[in-house]
Amino acid sequence: MSSSSPANQVRASHILIKHQGSRRKASWKDPEGRVISNTTRDAAVSQLKAFRDDIASGNAKFGEVASRHSDCSSAKRGGDLGPFGRGQMQKPFEDATYSLKIGEISDIVDTDSGVHIIMRTG
Repeated sequence: MSSSSPANQVRASHILIKHQGSRRKASWKDPEGRVISNTTRDAAVSQLKAFRDDIASGNAKFGEVASRHSDCSSAKRGGDLGPFGRGQMQKPFEDATYSLKIGEISDIVDTDSGVHIIMRTG
């Protein structure tokens, strides 16, 4: 039984902030990893919470924040990861995405990549 049939797929955008504990300490905006190596998880979480508050209050758009601040290469698509099925993402990320309703934004989600906020888009 394949779990990647379109019916079981979700679509999401995310904002990733990497930190000292991230498995890959480099990103498109910090190729040398200097900022990431000096960012604590707490600092990354504070940054994300501020972004989430701005988005929730209507002061910022998710895609614009992702484009400017996300450490993921999906930033150039406004954080859009496209459709994915179970088993394609790290488990905490997958679980959080599947538990959201379309248009909802997650709380802070921790993975080996860093900390995220996720918006389910499909």
